[in-house]
Amino acid sequence: MAAGGFCKLPNGTVVVALNLPSPAADAPAGVRVLIHAQNRARALTRLRNLGLRAVYLRGNTAPPTPDEITAVLHHPDGLIWRTAPAGGLLPLELWHPIRALIKRPAASA
Repeated sequence: MAAGGFCKLPNGTVVVALNLPSPAADAPAGVRVLIHAQNRARALTRLRNLGLRAVYLRGNTAPPTPDEITAVLHHPDGLIWRTAPAGGLLPLELWHPIRALIKRPAASA
């Protein structure tokens, strides 16, 4: 189960934040993923459509910070990630689009 949370915005949409284990085998740290969607169910569906099938949000233990909300709202895809903070320290890493994390294998012709 992933730690995470959500925040409902004044326009009715939500920003969901999830701390997930890194999909890369050689990466020791997890990742923090932010999703902007119409509701929580659609946010999780966006991740499941990318291949992250076992992602669930239970509770609101780690909601997105105001800075995280601003970052995801200003990104055209509305789906970003960066390395999860270790020990409460803020990382000095910029946000990345989700396609930089999940690379699909090239189709052989």
